[in-house]
Amino acid sequence: FISSDERPTRAMPPFVGRAVLSTARRRATIDLFPRPCGLSFSSSSMSAVRPVESFENTSRVATISTARTCTAAPVFGPQSSTSTLCAGTRLFSSSSAADESERRDKLMGYNLEDEQCNVTPTIAARVGTNLHLQPKHPLNTIKNIIEEYWKSYEANAPFEAHDDLSPVVPTNLNFDSLLIPPDHVSRSKSDTYYLRDEVVLRTHTSAHQTTLLRSGVDRFLVTGDVYRRDEIDSSHYPVFHQMEGVRMFTDEELREAGLSKTESSEVELVKFAEADLKAGLEGMARALFGNVEMRWVDEYFPFTDPSYELEILFEGEWMEVLGCGVVHRNIVQDVGRGRQPGWAFGLGLERLAMVLFDIPDIRLFWSQDERFHSQFESGKIVKFTPYSKYPPCFKDISFWCSGADIKPTDSSFHPNDLYEVVRDVGGDLVEKVELIDDFIHPKTGRISNCFRISYRSMDRSLTNEEIDALQEKVRELTVDKLGVELR
Repeated sequence: FISSDERPTRAMPPFVGRAVLSTARRRATIDLFPRPCGLSFSSSSMSAVRPVESFENTSRVATISTARTCTAAPVFGPQSSTSTLCAGTRLFSSSSAADESERRDKLMGYNLEDEQCNVTPTIAARVGTNLHLQPKHPLNTIKNIIEEYWKSYEANAPFEAHDDLSPVVPTNLNFDSLLIPPDHVSRSKSDTYYLRDEVVLRTHTSAHQTTLLRSGVDRFLVTGDVYRRDEIDSSHYPVFHQMEGVRMFTDEELREAGLSKTESSEVELVKFAEADLKAGLEGMARALFGNVEMRWVDEYFPFTDPSYELEILFEGEWMEVLGCGVVHRNIVQDVGRGRQPGWAFGLGLERLAMVLFDIPDIRLFWSQDERFHSQFESGKIVKFTPYSKYPPCFKDISFWCSGADIKPTDSSFHPNDLYEVVRDVGGDLVEKVELIDDFIHPKTGRISNCFRISYRSMDRSLTNEEIDALQEKVRELTVDKLGVELR
């Protein structure tokens, strides 16, 4: 979900996690994940991907399961047709210090050296970590609170909970099935991680929506890691976690409400779904934030109609909690459900956890430092106490965005490409990358950029010597991979 006033040149696809604080004069955006499924392995067996028989075999349906069997998920890989690619193939459930063979298993055999692939080793190493499944982790706590809420919302209508569906999905499930336009910026390789031209690391958990709807599931929650190429700062990370919920109303539920899929008007069905959606989500917000003031804001998303954002009054300012809406009628028809009404919502776990746990830097979620993890307990929201603040180390890099022999208008440079280079070299030592100066040469028209890279460890002091070595590598790769000319 994306606000119409947020970064029009970098709009994002479904169910985006970010917080928007509104004041009387303007909307100040805390843009955690700007713009717009699990897999299982063991240390003893990492080479084979085996077919699964149902979504129950590919995702955790434990505490909220209706035990309904879903469509089988075939094995797929680089040689498979993406038309048979199902978003439920299971490969792993936890992270491992993988070698190249193991990493390729986690990515379903796709080769990072393929010319169509823009997934870096740093990103590939994150696949399968599944922070949302780790006990005591703040993301796991938020996930469990939301799952428990929907478990008790209606005792006779439980939600299936899927939390380890494969993040490797075909583009038609990630974009086309959700009515994302072919020319949408989120499809570009500057914004999305591609393993092949028709296979991506999912950019949202909505990539599984139509697969589950086709299988006959009426109520489900999907939680998982999602991937987007983005800027680097304390609230942005290329891997984050989303949770979405979908509810479709059965014929019996419609009859109890005096409605019918065949006889009721479209307006009546939409209003019924909308009322149930708002009532349920307001209750969920109270389960997370307590008895807070709320308001609904009209929005636009391509996959829901009508669409809304739920905001709460938090610490004196309006903060967006989630995006939602009535499932678009075209999607419902495409999955073979006729005029069946339903709703969907989506939210970002990191965004909520940063607010509820007072966690100041999104990198902390990936920390292995016991000083971070020892502060939390399963099922409890506790305020994070910073344990250190080491000094930053700043390094600048200036370059012409195209070589001397390339016309300025032909330059393919995109800031996200630089962020990937820096992230791959410096990893989580990179706190922030920001453009501090740019200009156009008055005679040649060439564009010059100067970026400042802030290095800071959350666990130790850094030395100039080690950062100088990293910066030199950044400079080399910036030229080699991006085709720019250093100044």
